[in-house]
Amino acid sequence: MNEQSARAASADDGVINRPDRLTVLAFLSDPATEQVLRDGLGELVANGMDIRRGTVRTAISAMAKLPTPEVLIVDIAGEDQPLHALGELSDVVEPGVRVLVIGDTDDVDFYRHITRGMGVMEYIFKPITREAVARHFAPLVTRKTMGHDATRGGRVIAVLGARGGVGATTIAGNLAWMLGVVAKRHTVFLEADLHMGSGALLLGAKTGPGLRMALETPDRIDPLFVERAAQPVSERLQVLASEEKLNEALHYAPGAARRLIDALRVRYNFIIADVPFLPMPCNRELIEFAHHRVIVMDPSLASVRDTLRLLGLPNGPWQPQSPTIVLNRQGRPGGLTRKQIEEALKVKVDVVIPDLPKQLNESASFGEPAMTARGPFRQAIIDLSREIGFVGNRDEAGAASLPAGALGGIFKMLRLQKG
Repeated sequence: MNEQSARAASADDGVINRPDRLTVLAFLSDPATEQVLRDGLGELVANGMDIRRGTVRTAISAMAKLPTPEVLIVDIAGEDQPLHALGELSDVVEPGVRVLVIGDTDDVDFYRHITRGMGVMEYIFKPITREAVARHFAPLVTRKTMGHDATRGGRVIAVLGARGGVGATTIAGNLAWMLGVVAKRHTVFLEADLHMGSGALLLGAKTGPGLRMALETPDRIDPLFVERAAQPVSERLQVLASEEKLNEALHYAPGAARRLIDALRVRYNFIIADVPFLPMPCNRELIEFAHHRVIVMDPSLASVRDTLRLLGLPNGPWQPQSPTIVLNRQGRPGGLTRKQIEEALKVKVDVVIPDLPKQLNESASFGEPAMTARGPFRQAIIDLSREIGFVGNRDEAGAASLPAGALGGIFKMLRLQKG
């Protein structure tokens, strides 16, 4: 697991096909991390993954007796001397193994030391997410990269309602507000419904002709056009939305959505697209060229049916993982239970938002994002931000990587500033 080992891992393809090797062997210290790793890698390695409970010390003892796998994942969280332990591990594994590490240190110098100086191929810190596993670990397990286009620029998140009225716009708008206003990332909210979209109204932003012009005449799209078309909500949150007449159809130019995405990714860290799933070329391109899809459903049978149809869509070229499923209005009278929904979908629900009609109705009526209030809705949006790939710095106001409840003072400060 030194530099020579790392070079051997990328050069010695013949080692990969040895029949005595597992594809992935992991030693993890807690069940939550184990579940996320299974969700993120399970479909990629099929029966070739063995996950055991233990730490890096457990891995050292085991690897002195077991054949070295193609990929070894070890958990160093709580280890007093992680560098020394990784050094001991390198003595008992074969050259060419791809070592991936999970820990509880989010220090840049530590990351550089173990990846550049000790031959560790990648490191992520807890709490890990499916998105982090898919983005950072999966390419090293499968040896398939996402390509330069996917990694350069901002991240595109497509938020899809399984059907109308499930709350997708509310969730997308609050997610954009959390990223742009609280976490202070350059964020744009893109409302793909040019006739009936309510995202701009939710965030108190103006609509304009820019989005329609971009989709009908993509040759006009350039950095200056993007700057002028997006309407400000705050210093780092803008909205790109139109409010077209109901009797005027959009004359969409094929490829315009992709071109618009490319331009927005140069300017923004996050592009949150509220995309109604209608069979339109524009919507299909926005879904296809997103880095991550979020499906919002409610606890109804019709919503389960339509969620299954959305899950059946093939992943786009920039999507290394399955969509995130958000169950909204859980506990609504007469609704299905979470267990019933998961059994019907045959996948887990990732984020659950309870039925909060009073809070969300007041938020919509008074133009105050529901994220400003303490409670389960705010926590769900923070959890969703982790799922879509947001990781904040330790000293950053609004960082979603902070423990639950740590953001209360930030929201209080924002309210005081507004008052």
